[in-house]
Amino acid sequence: MSVLGTPFFFTKDKEESMQENSVLEMRGIYKSFPGVKALQNIDFTLRQGEIHALMGENGAGKSTLIKVLTGVYTKDEGTVFVKGFDKALNIRSPQDAQNSGISTVYQEITLCNNLTVAENLYIGRTKGAFTNWKKMNEDAAKILNELEIPAEPQAQLSSYSIAVQQMVAIARAVDMECKILILDEPTSSLDEKEVQKLFKLMRGLKAKGVGIIFVTHFLDQVYEVCDRITVLRDGQLVGEYEIKDLPKVELVSKMLGKALDGLSAVQRPAAFSHAANEEPVYQSEGLSSAKGIKPFDFAIYKGEVNGFAGLLGSGRSYSVRAIYGADRVTSGKVKINGKSVKINKPRDAMKNGISYLSEDRKADGIIGDLSVRDNIIFALQVMKGFFKPFSKAQAQKFAEEYIKLLEIKTASADTPIKSLSGGNQQKVLLARALLSNPQYLILDEPTRGIDIGTKTEIQELVLKLAKEGKSVTFISSEIDEMLRTCTRLVVMRDFKQVGELTGGDLTQAKIMTTIAGGNK
Repeated sequence: MSVLGTPFFFTKDKEESMQENSVLEMRGIYKSFPGVKALQNIDFTLRQGEIHALMGENGAGKSTLIKVLTGVYTKDEGTVFVKGFDKALNIRSPQDAQNSGISTVYQEITLCNNLTVAENLYIGRTKGAFTNWKKMNEDAAKILNELEIPAEPQAQLSSYSIAVQQMVAIARAVDMECKILILDEPTSSLDEKEVQKLFKLMRGLKAKGVGIIFVTHFLDQVYEVCDRITVLRDGQLVGEYEIKDLPKVELVSKMLGKALDGLSAVQRPAAFSHAANEEPVYQSEGLSSAKGIKPFDFAIYKGEVNGFAGLLGSGRSYSVRAIYGADRVTSGKVKINGKSVKINKPRDAMKNGISYLSEDRKADGIIGDLSVRDNIIFALQVMKGFFKPFSKAQAQKFAEEYIKLLEIKTASADTPIKSLSGGNQQKVLLARALLSNPQYLILDEPTRGIDIGTKTEIQELVLKLAKEGKSVTFISSEIDEMLRTCTRLVVMRDFKQVGELTGGDLTQAKIMTTIAGGNK
């Protein structure tokens, strides 16, 4: 097999043979990129029938280690051994990894939207023109039914939500009878019920002896489903721990390399008030969009942080996309600082001092092949016009300012943004939004899929911007995070506003009962 490489040597001084219950052992893994030592002497062990969390800040090396294991990157040094092979494996490609019993579901969905659900489940495993399409669809229906995924085999994947697409990606990995299943932020687009379905599936695979590597930034999920934790920091191994022996506060401390009292670093904001005769920075009446958002009224004042709360699919994101003009507006009136304006497209919003950070940084945010610098100045350049480009010196000055301000981990401003970790990509997009000096900033899931430390930094930045007079709309799937940043929440259900909470009503219990429609 092509994955066989250098033998796994045995010595008396160092135990390099596989432990009896191990399904995977990585020893002395090194990986560098220009100007960055991404992995330095990393050891990692996955046992049969365990769910093992891989934790660390963005830039700690988690994604790099996974990509080395799956053949996306070639390691500089080190050995990888998988149960069932008598030699170390030289995994050169994702196909090599798959042939070795390693399946991966990445944070960003990598399926083909233009194909059917069944085709996505079996892509790369069919016989081309000789494929038995009827059997393929029947087998797909069986998988979907077993996993309780609400999708039809012959429906186009793009017709389903991101959450359903994520579940299809997981089903594909599970169906490949893997020995090692890597889940890279698989719950980032799932609601609580779907998360529990996934956990049920993971526990079932664990009982069958499958080793699962679970990469997530949700601490509660780690402590609910995992057996063991490996912590990385700055490309180095901090340690491996039994879940029962590592309290959450200690895990956070090890990830950050400093003491931190849980998630209480960002304090609850003080109550917000505005002058009786003050005009809102942004105000809409009867705003609706082609995406199905029911007409809604909304306003935000100078220095206020408010948010949209609701379950996945409630219409939170579509509401702010209507505000920004990212989706076609079908009705409504809009005022900026008391003056009527038309916002039919994002450029209109930008000209009126509104910046927007999308929940989907891959599709609507980063331009992967461009540098960090070019990504930062992109929005400002759009406003200025591409026939009036900034000088390289100006662009470099802007980039360096925000790289320093937001502590973006990058070798240089010339580094392609696709080389950065997810959290640092998010910081670049935040830099882009701030560079245009907006009076109103919309942040949709700005902390999804990033580490606790970066989450705290972004939350602190939001509150700092509000103190400086910026208006911010903040959306997060984590209610605790919303409560730490917002002084007013608009609650959504089924694409319509069902409540607005302030003051003493800003509690988890009140938010959930409002979403449910009372005390249901």
